[in-house]
Amino acid sequence: MKQRRYSADEKAWVLEQMAPPISRTVVEMAKQTGITEVTLRYWRKEAKAQGVQMPETGKRNGRWNSADKFKAVLQTATMSEAEVSEYCRSSGILPADLVLWRLACEKANTPAQQEPAKDIPSMQRIKELERELRRKDAALAETAALLVLRKKANAIWGTGEDE
Repeated sequence: MKQRRYSADEKAWVLEQMAPPISRTVVEMAKQTGITEVTLRYWRKEAKAQGVQMPETGKRNGRWNSADKFKAVLQTATMSEAEVSEYCRSSGILPADLVLWRLACEKANTPAQQEPAKDIPSMQRIKELERELRRKDAALAETAALLVLRKKANAIWGTGEDE
């Protein structure tokens, strides 16, 4: 099978579509253009190697991996607000996302809160009380149903005292 050759213009257009802010996926581009997914992934990998900013796997901005998020935070740390806005537009992310990523990076080294020690006897007591409550609820529902049935039976046939 002979490999098809693609023009430089066609390749540039496809890479532009896969780059931020459009960030179309490889699958979308393969369906639209008829170019195989393998070729598109190879082109994206080449573009990343040349320094073109591409999403890691062609996914939308909500699916950035943590390494890319960290790189974005580092790159924008010294930028002014206008520069950050420009960076966000070119990367296809929201400035609010960048702020959240920065906060997550800052909290990364803080120790996690210790889980409270599990008090096994109290947990067993809670389960026992919940079982008892379910049993009593069922008994109450049954009693209420019997009273309603008795009331309906008396309304239909009357009380046994009249005879």
